[in-house]
Amino acid sequence: MAERQSLLEALRTRFLGLHTTYRLADGRQARRIYLDSAASNLLWEPAARVACQALQHYANTHAQLHFGARIMTALYAEAHQAVLDFLQADNRYTTIFCGYGVTACLNRIARVLARRRPDRDVVITTIMEHHANDLPHRKHVGRVVHVPVEKDPDGEAGKVDMARLQEAIIRHADRLNYVAITAASNVTGIVNPVHEIARMAHAVGAYVVVDAAQSAAHLPLAVDPGDPEAALDVVVLSGHKIYTPGSPGVLVARKELFLGQEPEEVGGGIVSFVDTTRYEILPHLPEREEAGTPNLPGAIALGATLRLLQHIGMDLIAEDERRLTQYALDRLSRIPRLHIYGSHRLEIAKRIGVITFNLYDLPHGLVTAALNDYFGIAVRNECFCAQPFVRQLLGIADAEGRALDSCLDTCTPREQPGMVRLSLGLYNTTDDIDAAVEALTDLVRRPDFYRQQYEPVPGSRGDWRHRSFRFEPEQVFSIEEAVRQLIDELRNGATGSDTQP
Repeated sequence: MAERQSLLEALRTRFLGLHTTYRLADGRQARRIYLDSAASNLLWEPAARVACQALQHYANTHAQLHFGARIMTALYAEAHQAVLDFLQADNRYTTIFCGYGVTACLNRIARVLARRRPDRDVVITTIMEHHANDLPHRKHVGRVVHVPVEKDPDGEAGKVDMARLQEAIIRHADRLNYVAITAASNVTGIVNPVHEIARMAHAVGAYVVVDAAQSAAHLPLAVDPGDPEAALDVVVLSGHKIYTPGSPGVLVARKELFLGQEPEEVGGGIVSFVDTTRYEILPHLPEREEAGTPNLPGAIALGATLRLLQHIGMDLIAEDERRLTQYALDRLSRIPRLHIYGSHRLEIAKRIGVITFNLYDLPHGLVTAALNDYFGIAVRNECFCAQPFVRQLLGIADAEGRALDSCLDTCTPREQPGMVRLSLGLYNTTDDIDAAVEALTDLVRRPDFYRQQYEPVPGSRGDWRHRSFRFEPEQVFSIEEAVRQLIDELRNGATGSDTQP
């Protein structure tokens, strides 16, 4: 444990962009405080370094007769295995890389399962889901049933309502294809008991699909906990939410789900024979499901990230984040006129480091802009691609998650519904939380001052901009300017290492 803790401490500051500075509205140059990890993590420099080292051997896969191709083919297979090991999945499962997040993965598995069992045209999910774990099932399968969340003793939203979920599973048993459930909400951070849900789904012959995009970097997750009835059938991950921006989305599934079906996507690399009238698909996974040239740098970097996480131990990472989350909740809850959404007592509800809130006196977009412009704190706002849940938490949707018809007319920039979300990563510290609390306390103390500094952005979805301070992205970084500087360096005889990320 001591060695793993030491490794965590050595690696938690090794993220690209962690020490980036910007000029703020008051003229100060300040290091940004990145509290937007639920949207995307910063890049782990050691994993990027591994990928850059691997690119010394770069070639395409699907060949074995020159060294580079052979090395890259082996590394790509190693990246697949790293995913399986990370989820403690045995040879009954396969890893398939697709797209750049879980959206592509969930669309893929929705089509696969719809074709596999066309007579089962119902999917059960929850009101708390990200759009990516809702809309693909609506489009590709048929009817989607949304189960509500439970309320904790404080009246706050908790995990999925297990009694209502059981009722829905029994009611639709004959037509239920699968239950699609998030492992942790990207709005409240609340964790769902996915293995217990798998047991409930399997009892009626349904599958369970787990969206682990939000939880994978924060909590340990095993596809098989040692009970076959509780084993997960499908798990999807987003590499960019596991400290590896630019890496692919990950679909881990039982191999049997793909048997007897042609791949959803066809092209080079997955065929054994092609002429102008016919083609034959390779029989083995995952190759037959990964048409075209793979994202080798991203896959290798993701494999390195997952190996690093395994060396530290997800149990240690989860406990480290739990302490920081408790610290954040304790401090935020003491700010007057700030409301935290979702169950926020950790002795009641298990959750990851995702905290959403609103200030009573300022719109969420203005709060987010002010935190950035005056304090260098990066957080996110609006509905986080989970509109039904956010609207329900805000009291502007009914019990079934349906928005009022009038909302389309009243959601102007000044009134656009939403929240502010603060989310944690390995690189965050109590100092970051203290800075956020100090900033929010100042906003609460001086709402009139901040309101006078901002105006709504016409035609936006609730964005606000400073009346005098302007930030021009191209003045900080542009591809053209970076290329010009590189050319100048080359002309002046400067050289750089081609192994640095």
